[in-house]
Amino acid sequence: MRFRDGMWLTQPDFRVEFAEDVHKIDTSKDDALSLLCPTRHIMARGNTLNQPTITIDVEPVVDDVISITARHWKGARDLGPHYPLFPDGKPGLKSSVTKTDAGTVLTAGKLACTISGAANTFDIRFTDAVTGAAVTSLEGRSVGLAYNPPPGSPMQLQDMTKFSHYMFTQHNLGVGESIFGLGERFTPFNKVGQAVTLYNADGGTSSEQAYKNVPFYLSSAGYGVFIDHPEPVELEIGSERTCRLQTSVKGQKIKWYLIYGPDPKEILRKYTDLTGKPAKVPSWSYGLWLSTSFTTNYDEATVGQFLDGMKEREIPVHVFHYDCFWMREFHWCDFVFSKEHFPDPKAMMSRLRTKYPGIKFCVWINPYIGDASPVFQEAADKGFLVKRTNGDVWQWDLWQAGMGLVDFTNPAACAWYTEKLEGLFDVGVDSLKTDFGERIPDTDVRWFDQSVDLAKMHNYYAYIYNEVVFRALQKRYGEDQAVLFSRSATAGTQRFPLQWGGDCESTYEAMAESLRGGLSLGLSGFAYWSVDIGGFEGRPRHDVYKRWVAFGLLCSHSRLHGSNSYRVPWAIDEASTPVLRTFVDLKCRLMPYIYAHSMAATKTGVPVSLRAMFLEFPEDPTAWTLDRQYMFGDALLIAPVFSESGEVTFYLPEGRWTSWFGGEVKHGPRWVTEKHGFESLPLYVREGTVLVLGKEGEKRVVYDYEQDAEVRVYSPTRGRPWRSTLLVDCEGDVRGKLEVEGATLKGLGLGGFNGKWSIVIDGMKADMEGETVTKFSW
Repeated sequence: MRFRDGMWLTQPDFRVEFAEDVHKIDTSKDDALSLLCPTRHIMARGNTLNQPTITIDVEPVVDDVISITARHWKGARDLGPHYPLFPDGKPGLKSSVTKTDAGTVLTAGKLACTISGAANTFDIRFTDAVTGAAVTSLEGRSVGLAYNPPPGSPMQLQDMTKFSHYMFTQHNLGVGESIFGLGERFTPFNKVGQAVTLYNADGGTSSEQAYKNVPFYLSSAGYGVFIDHPEPVELEIGSERTCRLQTSVKGQKIKWYLIYGPDPKEILRKYTDLTGKPAKVPSWSYGLWLSTSFTTNYDEATVGQFLDGMKEREIPVHVFHYDCFWMREFHWCDFVFSKEHFPDPKAMMSRLRTKYPGIKFCVWINPYIGDASPVFQEAADKGFLVKRTNGDVWQWDLWQAGMGLVDFTNPAACAWYTEKLEGLFDVGVDSLKTDFGERIPDTDVRWFDQSVDLAKMHNYYAYIYNEVVFRALQKRYGEDQAVLFSRSATAGTQRFPLQWGGDCESTYEAMAESLRGGLSLGLSGFAYWSVDIGGFEGRPRHDVYKRWVAFGLLCSHSRLHGSNSYRVPWAIDEASTPVLRTFVDLKCRLMPYIYAHSMAATKTGVPVSLRAMFLEFPEDPTAWTLDRQYMFGDALLIAPVFSESGEVTFYLPEGRWTSWFGGEVKHGPRWVTEKHGFESLPLYVREGTVLVLGKEGEKRVVYDYEQDAEVRVYSPTRGRPWRSTLLVDCEGDVRGKLEVEGATLKGLGLGGFNGKWSIVIDGMKADMEGETVTKFSW
């Protein structure tokens, strides 16, 4: 939201007041500072009258995190819902307040905040408490309030129903500073120059709208900011003032947390300390998910034909997904299988489990109930649906005719919804695709919990919807066996994985915008991500499908899904079959590596994939610009191909890189152009990597990762370090560690190898004795 018209003028429909100086600072016993900031300079006693003041609270939260709260009128109610903070426990804090020649200095760990002591000055600077390096600042005219429309007289404000009131802050953007994150955004990767509204919307992947708006951003200057507001937030990121990032909210208060790294991985770790770590997901979820697609014709016979066809082509399906029409038309979502298409779903799933051992099943759901379903009346009679202010059930005809919305602020409605889900688990469903949850009304609506703020509920609904479903899965299958396929999200929803990218078109452009969305979500605290392989809307050309298969199977999670056309490879062309088989087999072999990174993500908040290049190479300025490639974990560089010709240009950071497919070694930093067929893409292994693989020909994702494994060792450039690797089993338990010491590859804590392991060092097989590889030189 823009309050100004250029550098000098205010927009004609706003009145804006700025905090002009810091008149007084109060310090509490817990080192919190409260700043009284008039909106005009106090030159005489009379200046203290007939003007607003802004109170700015600066509080140490945990080490390296300071919160900033700016209020106009303190008497405004602070309605919920609020984001749950520190759900896994609050880290420690060492803070202090001192007076110096520069002013009042608050420190929290390595982060310092200095409030200038100069008269008639507003200047708040954040620095590294150890080195003094600048982080960011709130300088003159950077914190304020605004009215719309502008009141002509203070007397008019006795009736605030005629005015909208906003609070805003503007912190500095340094020269060359970049901003990332803010949820799954499909616009340019670096958000500087963009105006962003954090308001969940069902807008596809080719617009400025987003399904997953997360009020957190990460800066190349070594800090992150979490804006503690579920309600819509407006950001002008170098777009209203090119040297500032403005955040504004409607109301009397704005609050955000400044999180200092300076390493970007540390920023994510501390942010996910604040809002919650990604939960563990089961190893079976990393396999290939195959869908019925959306509006295609399908029934029990179709499902059998798909699974048989994949088996005949030696392509394993690890999860089968039934999309919307597993239910009767006009009845979504009443949890009842269509008897016409699936007469006995429990027997069907039982037969398929026998025929395809280990297969899991997922069905589509949403939080709406169509008017035509008897379940609608049941929910309405029990008061489980959101209502209008006149007491009617809130309904409209967008999506499902006459649909109502489940009211998850009602504990009884949550229990009822969970009971419906348990009926699906009884049938044999293992996972749920929690679609929708974005178009949540914020006017003419009454929730069961009438204390909630309607504006906050719009985004926050995604949190409680996904939490209810995730907890239901945990209750049935165990804490570590729950997994969703979710589209809507907000801050904290990373605790209920996983998320996928929504409705993309079947084009290279949509593939690239999806990649940008996945990168941005990974920089917002989400560890796992998937995409509709081949695109959702339209029927992909054969080349688009094949290129997308390579990209999609090298994401943390992989699903073939479309709208009005199937995504089995033979529906595209027979040449798609070997491409899909190649990359599914590759992912199965990579599972020891992938799952080790998955377990690490539950502790660090760093994404498995898509992992932005700068998370691994923060000292490389080029890495901060890269939005067409990514890291899968910390050792594998992936550059998807966006052309039929196979030509692709990508960047290799400093070091020695080895091509997975060809074995060629290239040294960075440099740009590389290659040409690839459909069964390869630029997949490079980082130097110093010890990579554990399943055996050749492995087609499962759940197996003994220590049995008959292959270890590939990639020597670093002389003088550069080796990288150790953890070994986990298919339950995620740590079994040991592999590392190189001197000329020896050591297996620590393994107690020996299971079966016949093979060791390959820079493409050459090595001898193995017990837990070590000897005669190892480089």
